[in-house]
Amino acid sequence: MKLLTAALLLLFLAMCLASAEGVKCKCSRKGPKIRFSNVRKLEVKPRYPFCVEEMIIVTLWTRVRGEQQHCLNPKRQNTVRLLKWYRVWKEKGR
Repeated sequence: MKLLTAALLLLFLAMCLASAEGVKCKCSRKGPKIRFSNVRKLEVKPRYPFCVEEMIIVTLWTRVRGEQQHCLNPKRQNTVRLLKWYRVWKEKGR
């Protein structure tokens, strides 16, 4: 009886941990095409075991909508250009 209880408790704990880990992958839907001048912040998060690809989260600011966060597709050419541009922009100390 104790073995059955321990097995059920372990199974329940594993299910809870699996559902909590899936929440960490924020980029399930990719964002729109963006303008470089609207970028306020850019975060590159590494690939997790539960995410298919790395997460690139960009914070944009516009007068109409204010600040918004979007996930970008790391395979798109526009995202690759944005990463290069952002690194150069940061090195110049802006």
